[in-house]
Amino acid sequence: MKRRTGQCELCTRNEVELTEHHLIPKEEGGAHLQTAMLCKPCHKQIHNLYTNRELAVRLGTVKKLQNDEQLKKFIKFIRKQPSSARVKMRKSNEKNQRRR
Repeated sequence: MKRRTGQCELCTRNEVELTEHHLIPKEEGGAHLQTAMLCKPCHKQIHNLYTNRELAVRLGTVKKLQNDEQLKKFIKFIRKQPSSARVKMRKSNEKNQRRR
């Protein structure tokens, strides 16, 4: 499988390995809807912070993701990292509590 590199639509870093993010999660009916190409750290951070339901209801566009307060902090941080950086992620305590 070829690795695709380019610019992340969320953090706008260049020459990063990209993954396809369903703006409306497949589980919530978004299998054939719009997607965005995101770097792995941004994609992981989104799913660590929010449930698929939250993503479908209130964060279904790249602009909405970029304007989200929790993601703004991460985007500011990740933009300073080189494209080769491996960033460790942890699930949000708030997300874990919402799932209970």
